[in-house]
Amino acid sequence: MVYKQMAYVYDKFMADAPYDEWVHFTQSVLGDRQIKRIADLGCGTGEISIRLRELGFEIIGIDYSEDMLTYAASKANEKNVSVTWLHQDLTEMEGLEGIDLAISYCDVINYITGKAQIKEVFRRTYNSLNQSGMFIFDVHSIFQVEQNYKNQTFADVLEDMSYIWFCSEGEETGEMFHDLTFFVLDNGKYVRFDEYHHERTYPISFYKKTLKEVGFTNVKVYADFSLEPEHLHDQSERIFFVAEKT
Repeated sequence: MVYKQMAYVYDKFMADAPYDEWVHFTQSVLGDRQIKRIADLGCGTGEISIRLRELGFEIIGIDYSEDMLTYAASKANEKNVSVTWLHQDLTEMEGLEGIDLAISYCDVINYITGKAQIKEVFRRTYNSLNQSGMFIFDVHSIFQVEQNYKNQTFADVLEDMSYIWFCSEGEETGEMFHDLTFFVLDNGKYVRFDEYHHERTYPISFYKKTLKEVGFTNVKVYADFSLEPEHLHDQSERIFFVAEKT
């Protein structure tokens, strides 16, 4: 999946996204572990990458959308922070080495819908990590997709943009399709463009099994930005995985 015209309005569309919570969760998982180099897989317009760079980490932001990376680089330049941006498909990711931590947030992994492709991303991530490196990512829970997204309609009107977002169900459990229509103010006129996205999530057991198959150990599961076990239950909405290369 490649964000096309949506790259131009992504930050407005995601204005309420909990970027600071993702950063805080990362810090909580790391604790006093000393790391230097982080790869942000599916970095989008760089909101998390830039925040982590400002905390002193060396960041490599990777995304399949050149437009997203262009915006990310522009924002980093405005904030006078140095981030390495790479245009790569995560299923074909190469040339990365010496990574202490790989992260993939905001349900990026859900856009990789095939089991074999997910395993390939995990394998390439594992190979990029230093010994004792870590991989943290999140996905939508089955509950979130089935109960809160499927066959729902979302809409909003902003100062210079409006959108309508339809979520329809796929044939498989945890599968959904997004039809998004945007109207963006441009030189006094509203310009329409459409996006079509496909996501799929799987049971927790699949992700744990696949991580272990490519070599990860000490796989831990959390939910909804918390390390507290009581947050992981049948109605958790966002599932986090933490795995180590040992």
